[in-house]
Parts: sequence; structure tokens; C-alpha cells
Amino acid sequence: MERFVIISESGVPVGSATREECHSGTFLLHGVVHALVFTGDGRLILQKRSLNKDIQPGKWDTSIGGHISFMETQDEALRREAAEELGIQGISFEKLYSYIMQSDIEREFVTTYRCIWESPVVFDTNEIEEVGYFTEKDIHSYLGTGFFTPNFEEEWELYRRWCSTGHI
Repeated sequence: MERFVIISESGVPVGSATREECHSGTFLLHGVVHALVFTGDGRLILQKRSLNKDIQPGKWDTSIGGHISFMETQDEALRREAAEELGIQGISFEKLYSYIMQSDIEREFVTTYRCIWESPVVFDTNEIEEVGYFTEKDIHSYLGTGFFTPNFEEEWELYRRWCSTGHI
């Protein structure tokens, strides 16, 4: 049974809970890593969530995103998710910021990273429908239309704010 790390609001691991417990309206604050993966020419690689996903199926989402398993570090989770989701390995990620995201059913302590990846991506079609390469203009044309997950739209706003001020 998959267990997620439970995080205090200050970012310290304090326990664990099952996926079902975290996603059932308990609002247990659990750890998540996101990575914004850019190409050398500045396009953002995004993934279209599989239609089999229980949350936001078929919508475009952050390049890499996943839960931190119990007894796993943020760095280990980031590297695992990068390899599993896009086949990205052997590169450095820049840690940007952390924030708390809340939906109707869960609360996540998200830590966001970024990197540049210039090689082809390889993805599992059971998890990801397709991968796309988006310019900033492309992203802004789709915001608020239901094309992206609400999580990505929040992430994009925080990232733009971080880029302009150096913090969120």
C-alpha cells in the first residue's frame, strides 16, 4: 500500500498516510514535488494527464509532478518522478520555492524546481496521454479555459511571480 509523507506547514516531515487518506477530504498536508522543464529555446514541456487518472484526467499539467513517498527525500522523489514521467536522468534541478496548494479534496505541500532538458522525452502512455512544448504566449492563451489543470494554472502564476520578484 502506497504511503505519502505528511508534512508540517513549515515543511518538516511528521508522519505518513495512504493515498486514499490524503485524497479523501481529510486535508492531510502531504509532500509533492513539481518540476518545470524548459527546452533550450525557452519552451515549457507539459504533460497531458492520462484519461485513466482519477484527478483532472485529460488536462495539461506541470512538466513533472508527484507525491513524496514515506521515507523518501524530496530529491529522491524528484529524481524518481523525472525518470518515470519524462525519462529525464542525470541532470541538476534548481530548487525555486515551496507553497501549500489546496483543492476540494486535498492539501499538498509543493516544492517546485526547474531545469533545462534538450534531449527527447520518453513517457509512459498509461500515465501520460502526450507531451507538448509551449511558449509563454501559448500558455497565456489557454489560461482560464479549462485546458490546464487548476494546479498548473496556480503553479504558473507562482512561477511568473517568482521570476519577476525572486520570491512568491
